[in-house]
Amino acid sequence: MEQFNRRKLKDRRTKPTPALSRFIIWGRRKTFRRKDEQSSGGYVDRYDGRLFLILTMALGLNVLDSWFTMKILEDGGREINPVVGSVIQLYGDGFWVWKFAIVSVCLILLCLHTKFRLVRPAILSISAINIIVILYQIFLIIYR
Repeated sequence: MEQFNRRKLKDRRTKPTPALSRFIIWGRRKTFRRKDEQSSGGYVDRYDGRLFLILTMALGLNVLDSWFTMKILEDGGREINPVVGSVIQLYGDGFWVWKFAIVSVCLILLCLHTKFRLVRPAILSISAINIIVILYQIFLIIYR
C-alpha cells in the first residue's frame, strides 16, 4: 500500500508562485489542497468575492473617515492622530488623497497575503475599528 502513496516524479513546482504574477488574471487556484499548505499560508491566483466586498467596505470607510474629518475640522474640531494632523498641516484639504493612496496600497498588500493565518482577522479588525471611528465622527457631527 505504501508504494501507491509515493510520488514517482519530482514536484513540478521548484519554487512557490510569487505574490504578483500573470496567474492573477489567468490562474485557477483559489485555495490550497494540502493541509500543510493551508496551515502555513501562501499565495493564490484568484480571491474570494467576500474578500472583495470587505476590502471595498474598508476603502469606503476610509473615504467616509476623510470626509467626516474635513467636516469636523471645518466646524472647529481638531485631529487627534498626530501623523494625520501633520499631513493636514502640510497639504490642507488634499490630505485625503495621501490617506486614500496609503490605505489602498495597504489593502492591496493585505489582499495578496490573505491566505496567511492572521491576515483575514486583521482585515476584519481594521474594518471594525473603522466602523467605530465613523460612528464616533457621526456622533461628533450631530451633537457638536
